[in-house]
Amino acid sequence: MQSAPFALALSRKTLAALLIVAAWSLPARAVVSFEEVKRDFRSSDTAVLDRSGELLQRVRTDPTVRRGQWTALADVSPALRTAMVLSEDKRFYEHSGIDWRAVSAAAWGNLWNTRTRGASTITMQLSGLLDEELRRSSGGRSFTQKIGQTVAAAQLERNWRKDQILEAYLNTVPFRGEIVGIDALSRTLFGKAPSGLDAREASVAAALVRAPNAKPAVVAQRACEVLRTMEPQQKTDCEALDMFTSAAVQRRAFEPNEGIAPHAARRVLRELRDANAGASPVAAATTTSSKGKDKDPGVRTTLRASLQRFSLDTLQRHLRELRDRHVEDGALVVLDNATGEVLAWVGSSGPLSQAAEVDGVTALRQPGSTLKPLLYAQAIAEKRITAASLIEDSSAQISTASGLYIPQNYDRRFKGPVSARTALAASLNVPAVRTLVMVSPEAFARELRAAGLPLRESGDYYGYSLALGSAEVSLLSLTNAYRMLANGGRYATTTLMPRPAEKPKTSSAAPAPLLDPRAAYIVGDILSDPNARTRTFGLDSILSTRFWTAVKTGTSKDMRDNWAVGWSQRYTVGVWVGNASGESMWDVSGTSGAAPVWAEVMRFLHAREPSRAPTPPPGVVEARVSFGPGADGNPLEAARSEWFLQGTEQPLFALDTGMATDAASARITAPADGTIIALDPDIPPQRQRVRFDSEGRGVQWRIDGKPLARGNSVQWFPWPGRHVIELVDASGKVVDQRRLEVRGAGVVAKNTRR
Repeated sequence: MQSAPFALALSRKTLAALLIVAAWSLPARAVVSFEEVKRDFRSSDTAVLDRSGELLQRVRTDPTVRRGQWTALADVSPALRTAMVLSEDKRFYEHSGIDWRAVSAAAWGNLWNTRTRGASTITMQLSGLLDEELRRSSGGRSFTQKIGQTVAAAQLERNWRKDQILEAYLNTVPFRGEIVGIDALSRTLFGKAPSGLDAREASVAAALVRAPNAKPAVVAQRACEVLRTMEPQQKTDCEALDMFTSAAVQRRAFEPNEGIAPHAARRVLRELRDANAGASPVAAATTTSSKGKDKDPGVRTTLRASLQRFSLDTLQRHLRELRDRHVEDGALVVLDNATGEVLAWVGSSGPLSQAAEVDGVTALRQPGSTLKPLLYAQAIAEKRITAASLIEDSSAQISTASGLYIPQNYDRRFKGPVSARTALAASLNVPAVRTLVMVSPEAFARELRAAGLPLRESGDYYGYSLALGSAEVSLLSLTNAYRMLANGGRYATTTLMPRPAEKPKTSSAAPAPLLDPRAAYIVGDILSDPNARTRTFGLDSILSTRFWTAVKTGTSKDMRDNWAVGWSQRYTVGVWVGNASGESMWDVSGTSGAAPVWAEVMRFLHAREPSRAPTPPPGVVEARVSFGPGADGNPLEAARSEWFLQGTEQPLFALDTGMATDAASARITAPADGTIIALDPDIPPQRQRVRFDSEGRGVQWRIDGKPLARGNSVQWFPWPGRHVIELVDASGKVVDQRRLEVRGAGVVAKNTRR
């Protein structure tokens, strides 16, 4: 009988000969380079970067595998490198791809039916990972595959350095479940980078290579063997390692998405996917940071990391202060006026929200009074009003196809005749509705759509409530519409990704503005005027800044949404607070909701950057104006300098001097002729009243030919049917009349007869 060493030597020579013969029968394979493997490596996540290459968000984009970033061997802990070599290939630094001693031992063991460790080296394993034809199937590798793997390993050793082989192996080897590569393993099971793994963690990682999906107890047993080999001089507590391993293999510290810009990141990747149909977002848009070639690749955006972080922190801090007012959600966006680049995009309040996945920047909400600047700009551009025009702020009953529309101010009070400047800056509702009557809802809706606001219905559908923000818009589109005002009426789209440098245009002619630049300038001047907004917001308002800004707040019906949108010389900032569920907030005003966040972000933007008032465009003139007396004999507003479209200026603005002063020229001012009144079934009939208003002296009212009351304003108890209202003088002569109809079940007054 031959001795064991002779048998081993014979086995080695025989196997080598067999390998040489088999290798000649295999087709030649091209050897892939280390640089190609590293270049083609794809993380299962996409890194979304800010404009300077700083990481903003990591987004899971490959659901089939969990693969982290490529990790250089120098960034892998020495303990892990040692554990992996001791566990998988003790003579890794000695052989040339094939460990003949291990091959011989394996062959001898197979001859005597003895269990031995496999002879596959790290290089051989790597060759199987890099070549799909050599990849191990569930039934193991065929003889041909094993021969091909051996030949490929020898080729790798001739063309690669040992450190490159080990680095590529650590980045491509499967560990457990969907986890591939040391970066994903380290962050998932241990919550740290590969550079921080200690001996205990390294032994578990090495054990998982041998038995990726084994039970925790089996992995722990193998890890204990590896740890003993690594630290032969120390006593190994295998029981403690068992508990540690069980906890580690169940941990999922590597979250699918993490960072400070989740909604913006998803938006960018969706746009890339749409623009590069069929290509993965990573392959379509990965770019290397300008900070160095070793920087992790990612998708570059226009965001500023420092601004994004400050905006998120500010929004969350303010929402915590509003928690007792039933507010949990918010959103914020910052635009560069000149380029349209998005500099900050905060889609939600994150952990404070029960609907953190909802993107408040793109969600559709009612904008409240924030549509008013666009309405007044259109009215001024069409020369229907000027900034000094007097608009009546009093009870109004506007007849519509579905009945009366009766707008109210935020504080339920009326200011009487006010200038358009005061009406807009103080956010008075009734003057805005009267302005929309001049412009018409359909014309205003067309203008809003042209400015990028996604109105779903026609202007006639919304009616006069459109002046008060009854349509739904997104924070992004609304903020960009304000950016149009900041840019002198010129509309342009926004972008989250850097635009390629444009070639110089042969023509110097700029595109025509969507809105008259003169009207845009005047509206900006009104919204920057702290004195004009004092009637509603007072002198010491959060909206006032030390540098030039123009801003408008808004609150939707039932206090569901609160907004603050405004611009400076360089930036436009939009903020929304509310509840993603649509529930109402409690006692949140225009200055306590979104405005404080808006003001803080603006101060951050201009901490070291000035903001100066814009230069008046050609065709805008400044003129001195005064105002006529009101009912108390005092001027309606103080004399001032005002801006006008050239040709619309005038020195005096006063009430209509032709107002009726006696019964002969008296008239009914409300309701309108043909008004239809619908009784509300939820309000007790005895509490429902209709107000009649008139101008003139010595007048009295009749309803259906019967006396009703005297005076310019009376309250009428309505009952169903068609009615005729008459205004008569002292002699009983009818000087004006209106017809109206009351619908719904009511109670007939005791002192009236049908």
